[in-house]
Amino acid sequence: MSDNQIFIPDNGDLGLIVLESCKALGQKIDEEIKSRRGTKESFLIPTEEIRFSNGEGKVKLSETVRGKDIYILCDVGNHSCTYNMFGLQTFKGPDEHFQDIKRTVSAIRGKARRITVIMPLLYASRQHRRKGRESLDCALALQELERLGVQEILTFDAHDPNVQNAIPLLSFENLYPTYDILKTFITEEKSAEIDKNKMLVISPDTGAMDRAIYYSSVLGLDVGLFYKRRDHSTVINGKNPIVKHEYMGRDVEGQDVLIVDDMIASGESVLDIARELKARKARNVYIAATFAFFTEGVDKFKKLYEDGLITRVYSTNLTYISPEVQQAEWFKKVDMSEFIARIINRLNHDQSIASYMDATYVIHQLLKSRS
Repeated sequence: MSDNQIFIPDNGDLGLIVLESCKALGQKIDEEIKSRRGTKESFLIPTEEIRFSNGEGKVKLSETVRGKDIYILCDVGNHSCTYNMFGLQTFKGPDEHFQDIKRTVSAIRGKARRITVIMPLLYASRQHRRKGRESLDCALALQELERLGVQEILTFDAHDPNVQNAIPLLSFENLYPTYDILKTFITEEKSAEIDKNKMLVISPDTGAMDRAIYYSSVLGLDVGLFYKRRDHSTVINGKNPIVKHEYMGRDVEGQDVLIVDDMIASGESVLDIARELKARKARNVYIAATFAFFTEGVDKFKKLYEDGLITRVYSTNLTYISPEVQQAEWFKKVDMSEFIARIINRLNHDQSIASYMDATYVIHQLLKSRS
């Protein structure tokens, strides 16, 4: 049975609970599902996220969820959501967004037939393992959702997928936006030649090497690696500062390069690599990341673009992107609403999503259609 055929699933009517942090993406997903099912009736369940003046909160559902297949969407990385606490405007952080997920599950009160949490950016994913006497936030959060009765968790490009070992009996799907990123890249960069003799894929560090190898293999390109030499005697903002980026790979002179990573935080590391590549006479430097936070603003990216050191940055709308960034010439947004709608549609119909876990075939078809 195809995605576009209409039928009532045996496992419950579909219900989407889209929290404030994920409103724009959630509405687009709802429109996609409505289009696929040939209906004008929204699947969104009206939800209120209420904050009291002392900062405490609650979630209220204005519609029944009894017997429904519920999908809760939350962007824990959205830093634009605010509330008033003691008369002051306060911004929600990841902890507060995660608390709202728990409040939502609590408001459902066990009445739903199945609860799936979709956190495109996995909560506390950067604190996924212990290196000493420190907390293990991501694992504890996943276990808490399991105890609350969540049956499935969907996320994208988890910083370390092995964190799912904390919940071995719970369904945990780690999806990747590779196809959508490459589709947008190929559509936008018509002058880029995806040829082994004219382009390379670059990994910004050893941790991103598996991702870079996958990109290079499906594109038929060589891969290069930058190794971060760090000063382990110093800790700044929780990290050892980078002393120098050492490059390993073939000559990049006259080549287009695509730097791939899971996230851009401050962007300092990836911009240093862009400078190194241009110093080695690379032609165009493209950057692709699943999540773009720009935690220290975008002035540095704007400056490097104006100086011709970077050509474009590609990132998804899986986490909040400010209007300033979306309108920038150097940035291209990759819309993931159709992909997520397909996943939700199939899961609600109790169909396999295995074909969406490996994008190799569709990427090869995309490249054939371009040539």
